[in-house]
Amino acid sequence: MKYLDLTYANDLYTLKLINAESDNSFTTAVMEEYLLAFERIEQHRGNTALLITCDHHKTFSTGINLAWLQDQDKAGRQAFEQAFNRVMCRLASLDVPTVACINGNAYAGGAILAAAADFRLMRADRGRFCLPEVNIKIPFSPISNDIVHLLPNKQALKTMMLTGVAYTGEECLARDIVDELHPQTELQQAARAMATTLAAKDRATYTTIRNGMRGHILQHLKTLNPPRLP
Repeated sequence: MKYLDLTYANDLYTLKLINAESDNSFTTAVMEEYLLAFERIEQHRGNTALLITCDHHKTFSTGINLAWLQDQDKAGRQAFEQAFNRVMCRLASLDVPTVACINGNAYAGGAILAAAADFRLMRADRGRFCLPEVNIKIPFSPISNDIVHLLPNKQALKTMMLTGVAYTGEECLARDIVDELHPQTELQQAARAMATTLAAKDRATYTTIRNGMRGHILQHLKTLNPPRLP
């Protein structure tokens, strides 16, 4: 894969975002690589978990590549929207535990991606978590709206969605947007430790419980992947 690197070791899958030159932004090709990675993970037999991370010195993901999107025709934009929605729903309902290691800025679609994960760990000294759609004039789709509403603090979510405020790591922790906060030197290790602990859980039991809290996401996924006629 060109934009993502999927590896497996010690009962754990690690999906590293490696498109640093474009701030790990999203295009249709990038979304297709996410879906390919999810397919490979779901083919795994036995307990495991997924850690999403990257090595960029300041950015987790800035979301949609807006310059690229503006160059697409109507069909291209529709194809991207379908792929984006499918990625978010697939991640939110993936049949393994998921942990997002937010090493820097998580903006717009990058923040939505992080919201789709089960747990979020963030760097303490640098980076912002932001839903700037109100400022960039891109309303939330029904699926994106449901994904960000997986975040537990509805007051903080309302403020982010309606003002576009960018929260620091400390502000995110105080508002339950992230589960843990760590210095840069400890973040990767802490995220891997959490993901490793979750990888030991019974996979079927874990995902049944988790997806039981996300039934609306599963309904969206059915509309994105309708059953084939015989």
